[in-house]
Amino acid sequence: MQKMNKWVWGLAAVVVVGGGVAWWFQNRAADAPVYRTGSLERGPLLATVAASGAVNPVTQVSVGTQVSGQIKQLFADFNDEVKAGQLLAMLDPETFEYRVRSAQADVDAARAAVLTAQANALASRAGVSKAQVDVAEAQRDFDRKRGLADQQFIAQSEVDKARALVNTSQESLKLAEAQLGVTQAQITTVQANVAQREAVLGQARIDLGRTRITSPVNGIVIKRTIERGQTVAASLQAPELFVIAQNLRDMQVEASVDESDVGRIQVGQKARFNVDAFPGQSFEGEVRQVRKAALNVANVVTYVAVVQFANHDGRLLPGMTANVRITTEERQDVLKVPNAALRMRMADATNNVAAPAGGMGAKAIIPSKNARRGKLYLLDAAGQPVATSVWLGITDGSSTELLEPPAVLHDGTAVITGNPATGAVKAAPKVPF
Repeated sequence: MQKMNKWVWGLAAVVVVGGGVAWWFQNRAADAPVYRTGSLERGPLLATVAASGAVNPVTQVSVGTQVSGQIKQLFADFNDEVKAGQLLAMLDPETFEYRVRSAQADVDAARAAVLTAQANALASRAGVSKAQVDVAEAQRDFDRKRGLADQQFIAQSEVDKARALVNTSQESLKLAEAQLGVTQAQITTVQANVAQREAVLGQARIDLGRTRITSPVNGIVIKRTIERGQTVAASLQAPELFVIAQNLRDMQVEASVDESDVGRIQVGQKARFNVDAFPGQSFEGEVRQVRKAALNVANVVTYVAVVQFANHDGRLLPGMTANVRITTEERQDVLKVPNAALRMRMADATNNVAAPAGGMGAKAIIPSKNARRGKLYLLDAAGQPVATSVWLGITDGSSTELLEPPAVLHDGTAVITGNPATGAVKAAPKVPF
């Protein structure tokens, strides 16, 4: 009986010791931190720039008016296809017609004044001719009487009278010539007045023609801002009556790009965008222009990148908001790391002795001029974090390219992406008995 009791007590002691050892190992394992991890993977990677903008036709023309008046008739409406020169609207032309008539009357009066001046010039020329004849006759009479006086057939007084008549005739000739110059100047003046009146008439006719609002291009009316009977006033700026899109098959997105990303945008880069009208569908385009003019709205500086695309089916309409992603760089079959792993910082982690290519030494060679350094944390056999330096390439916002990764990094390698959860309640240890 005593032997049996000793055997029972010995067995109990073994169970207690074994349970204590098991409890100690169990709690030690429970005390080890459990990190959140992700895996490296190999595949394609696209670096993109996100932007947003409005869908617009490549060419759209605002049709206005250069004269004021009341809209008398409308000949075009929304979505109408129009041709260059086609009549879109007409202003009330009555006022402009009266202006044309008044200007025409002024031209007729000025032309009549030209005829009068030309008649006066003819009369002046006739007066000059008569004065020239009188001078010639007086000169002959003077020469004849001077000869007779030399022969003492007539008195010297007759010679003096003849000389005075010559002088008087010459002065009359000068006066007639001066009068001719005046009439010729009058002709020039009235002819200039005719040209001025004709210019006023031409302007009046142009204004009358401008009461007919016509389309400057072939296209589609996408906007109309007037109604029949409405009065439009053209003062310092021509009012907008219609907006005509020249072609709705070739369109563009004017995307606003943040100043921190505009350096990565270049002409010819591919882009994809979507609109709220067609959820789940994407459309392709190409960067055709990066405008250098900056836009500053609420101290936020942006630049406009023009993404042109083909709207063959006509589904996309002007004014739609497009969410654009412009592909700036593209890689195929690269090793990618989750960006969450690159944001980790662990002061108590040990460093991996196997540094990445070009990663730690003084003679390190940078894989590319755009490469940057980063750090990943792996788990060793004991579950402890180990820091590994790496070179990083392009990123798509969720994953980043690893350039020349060390041998410890490959497809499927687990990397730490998050710290252990805090505040977890440990299970109470089981006490053996």
